[in-house]
Amino acid sequence: MSKGYNVAVVGATGAVGEEMLRILEERSFSVGNLRVIASERSEGRVLRFCGENLKVERLSSASFRGVEIALFSAGAQISKEFSPQAVKKGSVVVDNSSAFRMESGVPLVVPEVNPDALENHQGIIANPNCSTIQLVVAINPLHQITRIKRLIISTYQAVSGTGREAMEELKDQIQQWLKGEEIKKEVYPHQIAFNLIPHIGQFLPNGYTEEELKLANETKKIMEDDRMAVTATCVRVPVFIGHSEAVTVEMGKELSVPQVKRILSRAPGVILQDNIDDHLYPLPLEAAEKDEVFVGRIRKDKSIKNGINLWIVADNLRKGAALNAIQIAELLIKENLL
Repeated sequence: MSKGYNVAVVGATGAVGEEMLRILEERSFSVGNLRVIASERSEGRVLRFCGENLKVERLSSASFRGVEIALFSAGAQISKEFSPQAVKKGSVVVDNSSAFRMESGVPLVVPEVNPDALENHQGIIANPNCSTIQLVVAINPLHQITRIKRLIISTYQAVSGTGREAMEELKDQIQQWLKGEEIKKEVYPHQIAFNLIPHIGQFLPNGYTEEELKLANETKKIMEDDRMAVTATCVRVPVFIGHSEAVTVEMGKELSVPQVKRILSRAPGVILQDNIDDHLYPLPLEAAEKDEVFVGRIRKDKSIKNGINLWIVADNLRKGAALNAIQIAELLIKENLL
């Protein structure tokens, strides 16, 4: 590897961790030394990066010696324990878990939306929830024109958001169903093949799930607007990769459909796909392995004043997780914030 920054990927053998490695290579990220780190179970595995074999190291407090950028995707408990240790050893952490997202003083960043939030980081930067990322990339350009008052969101989230085991469970259940065999359930409480499950994260006393409140609270923090009213219903669907969202946006003043399309067609990180005559609208199958957020089915919401309906789709492993984290790291380098 050429001279560059010393980088560690924690959770390197997971679905998002492996995506991080691919994206680092694709974007020719300035990597000097790369450490691939995971749990004891994966220690010794070999991963390929830029034509080299890298042996997976077991995560420990010594893992971050000399590391400048640590990309974490190993779950909230691991992040809570090891991120502060990494910072003490001089690393800047970009954390993909929920551990620090709502902590005061920890920037929650989507580079297309709030890059300035990085300026006052204290060593840890939080990567938002996958559904939040694609939502704010799509709605922030409208919010800059006229303040958004309320969001009503229904998500259709792929099983890869749960991890590789969930993807395997969906694949296995499809085969079991086709063969007439008993459907085995381990990852989800119900069969996911040919089914929908309106349950992502733990249920809370108010009837919402953790995922639904993450979407609401993170959106307000990123967009710096606590007055924004947000309600969400999050649903797991039998799709391997690609989260979709049906969103009703209530704005402070009226924007016509052509105005909304014009704004979104120029927005960073957004691709407008909206031609119903040609059956053109975003699809998770086509958004997979793409970096952008796709928006379509734009229409006036006749039920409320100043309402617009949007259909928003993105690859949850890429823009919803790995890519956004690496874009943050790129900004840290560009702005001399390491």
